[in-house]
Amino acid sequence: MANELPERLGQLEQSVRRAAELIGRLKAERSRAEAEKAELQKRLAAQARELDELRARLGPLEDTEREIARLRQERTQILAQVESILKELDALELP
Repeated sequence: MANELPERLGQLEQSVRRAAELIGRLKAERSRAEAEKAELQKRLAAQARELDELRARLGPLEDTEREIARLRQERTQILAQVESILKELDALELP
């Protein structure tokens, strides 16, 4: 049993060293992950600001698009009225 004690202590020492190395690697990975997270949060915030700016610009464009559609419809109606008037004038057969 006395011979086993140094061997068991050696195994325990190796296990503790491996655990310490693992803890060191995990801390380094956590640090890298936190740095990456911070960078991604910055990028996300920048993209959110850009999206808000684009949405703000989109509003007036949508209004303009609706106005253009309204004007086109009005033009179509006016053209139809003009055609109707021209047909009536043709029907009158003025000398």
